[in-house]
Amino acid sequence: MRPDVGTQPEFRKSRPPAKYRYDDSLSPALEWDGQNAARDRAEALIEKVLAAETIEDARAAARELRAISRPFLNWAGKAERLSFEVPTLPLFVHERLSTKAILETLQGHRRDKQMDLDLFGDPRHSIADQVLRAYEHRDQWVNRMILGDSLVVMNSLLHYENLGGQVQMIYMDPPYGVRFGSNFQPFVRKRDVKDNDDADMTREPEMVQAYRDTWQLGIHSYLTYLRDRLLLARELLSPTGSIFVQISDENLHHVRELMDEVFGKRSFIAAIAFRSMMPLESGEIESVTDYLCWYGGTGAPLKYRNLFQRKNLGRGTEFVFVEAPDGSARRLAARERAGSGAANPAALFKRSDLASSGYTPSCTFPIKFEGATFTAKRGKSWRTTQDGVGRLKAARRLFVLGKRLYYKIYLSDFGYDSLTNVWNDTIEFGERLYAVQTTPTVVQRCVLMTTDPGDLVLDPTCGSGTTAYVAEKWGRRWITCDTSRVPLALARQRLLTATFDWYELKDEGRGPAGGFVYKRRQNTKGEEVGGIVPHVTLKSIANNEPPKEEVLVDRPEKLPGITRVTGPFCFEATIPTATNWDQPDQPAPADGAAAGPQAADQGVGAGFAARMIEILRHSPALRLPGNQTITFRNVRPPAKSLSLSAEAEVDATAAGQRATVEEAAREAMEKSGSLLPISAKTVGIVFGPENGAVAQSTVFEAAREARAKGLSHLYVIGFAIEPNARQLIEKADHIAGISATYVQATPDILMGDLLKNLRSSQIFSVCGSPEVAISRAASGEFQVQLLGLDVFDPVTMTARHSPGRDVPAWFLDADYNGLCFHVTQAFFPRTGAWEKLAKALKADYDDAVWDHLAGDTSAPFPAGEHRQLAVKVIDDRGNELLVVRPLPA
Repeated sequence: MRPDVGTQPEFRKSRPPAKYRYDDSLSPALEWDGQNAARDRAEALIEKVLAAETIEDARAAARELRAISRPFLNWAGKAERLSFEVPTLPLFVHERLSTKAILETLQGHRRDKQMDLDLFGDPRHSIADQVLRAYEHRDQWVNRMILGDSLVVMNSLLHYENLGGQVQMIYMDPPYGVRFGSNFQPFVRKRDVKDNDDADMTREPEMVQAYRDTWQLGIHSYLTYLRDRLLLARELLSPTGSIFVQISDENLHHVRELMDEVFGKRSFIAAIAFRSMMPLESGEIESVTDYLCWYGGTGAPLKYRNLFQRKNLGRGTEFVFVEAPDGSARRLAARERAGSGAANPAALFKRSDLASSGYTPSCTFPIKFEGATFTAKRGKSWRTTQDGVGRLKAARRLFVLGKRLYYKIYLSDFGYDSLTNVWNDTIEFGERLYAVQTTPTVVQRCVLMTTDPGDLVLDPTCGSGTTAYVAEKWGRRWITCDTSRVPLALARQRLLTATFDWYELKDEGRGPAGGFVYKRRQNTKGEEVGGIVPHVTLKSIANNEPPKEEVLVDRPEKLPGITRVTGPFCFEATIPTATNWDQPDQPAPADGAAAGPQAADQGVGAGFAARMIEILRHSPALRLPGNQTITFRNVRPPAKSLSLSAEAEVDATAAGQRATVEEAAREAMEKSGSLLPISAKTVGIVFGPENGAVAQSTVFEAAREARAKGLSHLYVIGFAIEPNARQLIEKADHIAGISATYVQATPDILMGDLLKNLRSSQIFSVCGSPEVAISRAASGEFQVQLLGLDVFDPVTMTARHSPGRDVPAWFLDADYNGLCFHVTQAFFPRTGAWEKLAKALKADYDDAVWDHLAGDTSAPFPAGEHRQLAVKVIDDRGNELLVVRPLPA
């Protein structure tokens, strides 16, 4: 049971950071000169061997000595990192999404309105229950998409939710190397990421922090990054589970060595090579494969489901003989082997030696066949008894080639081969959503090989959401996370608009966890097309037994005429718990202290406030919509303050020329709906937390203090802001008696000197809220139109107005409760995202309904219990901009 993000200010169940330790008995270097703990231990073990009273004691000491002298992978910083700490943060539910719920709102457009739809899977617990009972009681399962560092997310799953040992499969697709362009995609619509290009640099704190911390030492930091995450993945993995790490040949060897260290060499299952690209004809030998390092859990037999693929009858096939109707056999001609002949596939067979590799006395006898007598070679015997040979003769399974007797294996006996560790059929052509998107076939095989329906799958590297997509398709529960908002925005679109086959369930009451139904079926040609296929063998014929039946797990029974969509899932994030000034466990600031409310937030304190003041002094210009700026002068800490972070005077310029503050205010008010100061007097400034969103209480306390001091205006500067705090800013002049403006700080601040050479030197901008219009439809219900969005580009330093039809995505919650955003309608303008679903539901929905979901105007909806709506807009960088509006009476 996890709380909604709206309960964050009241949530008090904080936990200390978790500490993880590596095995310090394995020295990173076994040196015999100088001070070295490994040397002392090795000498002690040698003495133990020499002094051992029993051979068992000597062997135990020798094994321990051998263990510390094995070769190892070493890198800079490994010896010093014997342990590390990870913040233990709760996961808050930000959104609940369901394609069924979106279709529910469009019932007015259905030709058949009789539809019983499961909505969001929201248990709708009270605020008190969420605050008091969260992480202490079970709740119904909902699949999960999480924004946050994979290390922090996995740590939360371990310590807040006790999911250790419960994940059946983990699929990791980490960066292949250490180049910038290989790590992430910064734009929703732009997939061609270039190295060292300012325009491609992300402005997301999580991504940049990961990029800076992870890759500053190149491959050395890369290995540290991967080892830490593999360690937590091991703790989550079920004893019967599997983990797959996708990697290129550039670092394949390092990943193998790393996983040997974390999981143990005995846990290695296979290294799978799969085709990922076509050769570019560069004139050199080309790498066209990527790899999967497959390791199993520890302490139990691996869960494994054998996968089959149709036998390849091309070059290299062993099925080179064909049987005539009279029983005679001949070898295929070259043109027939090439596929241009007319040989009947049912008559194709290959030879199999009738002699066994060992010796069984009861299977040693002469065989008379076609006028000749055959005996097994010395020290060998036949593969069956004399009665069995008789049954093989009756079944016309024996034939002579040269001077040897063989057994016929027909292609129709079992036309499939077990999957090997080389996959040549994994290239899929078509438009990709994401720069480094993995084809579903690869992930699908991993899921089907190692999990059953209802099992839990984790992907800590979401990307375009392929693992979640495949898990949803095959009835597995899933959790996926990413540090970037861009891939999560793409993954949400992909899942919301996806369609799947409906598989017949063994137990409707248990859902997919009860398993799928598999049946044996044949088409009109007699070919096996069902999920159960007979496997005829020499043993089954010779012993007169029914053939063994193989289950093709990728062929469950499909129920025609049913379109299945993605089930309910939620969007969560690792946001530090907010801490307010008035909490009893926080000391009050001393008189004259220059700290703001963020001083109590996660220990950031006055140090962060002082750093922000210095940044304001060096970059005093605020960007306003309409290409205007406000310039701060004399930025300073307040003399005495409980809530404010700084004070300053302001100047205004418009379009590069000096102008009055009033002119800038009027223009900005028209663009963003926020009020600006009407005279160049002293203004107050409050900074939001370094690692969280600006809270409503922060704004209220700062506004009340600014008004008491007679300041002319309040500027709230933050990296993110809660919806109720944004509403308070817009109404601050009426509620608190002072006008206020929200200022968006670009995450360059958190990047240190990483971006010191980039052109985006100005780091503050005033972002207008999405502009929406609410109207009445002919039915009397409400409609909302997204008029547009002011988008500030921190690289080109220009502001542009994007019309509603030009945003990548926007969502509507028609009855916003202030706690969690329920996506009742989802819009993907300028894309064909809904086309597949529209085609599948063409018989049920009018074509007009899909125009709504690809445009800027919602379908009509009735007023809900809370009589307010919320609109969330996703911009090109994946940033989420939220506006809340009450419905007219």
